Amino acid sequence: MSIKIYTDGACSGNPGPGGWGALLCWNGHEKELSGGEPDTTNNRMEMMAVIKALESLKKESTATLYTDSKYVKQGVEEWLEGWKAKGWKTAAKKPVKNQDLWERIDSLFSMHSIKIIWVKGHDGHVENERVDKLAVDAISRP
Repeated sequence: MSIKIYTDGACSGNPGPGGWGALLCWNGHEKELSGGEPDTTNNRMEMMAVIKALESLKKESTATLYTDSKYVKQGVEEWLEGWKAKGWKTAAKKPVKNQDLWERIDSLFSMHSIKIIWVKGHDGHVENERVDKLAVDAISRP
């Protein structure tokens, strides 16, 4: 099953209250997901959108993940293996920020076949604008 996943995170202040949104599209069906946290960062919300989207998959899947977060894309494609090899330390030998979420992402990516595509945020990309609205709206939900 090939799925298109669109994700975004938002924060009111950074850190501050945050929200995330995800849209899963497959076989003519769509599923929206969103949520928030009272005290977080924009990067954590970008990551939570990816985590929650992948956690919602019921079986091993092939997916294309669209994100406007270079942090998520580079983290998965460029940094993750090195961090793990160095015991979750950066090249500067400092602890990796958001290690708890990176570990979840790493586990989820190992269960599925995921291709990441970066899209420019706030640039008229219909699905990216849609998940941005989900994320922003989730900030104000209790």
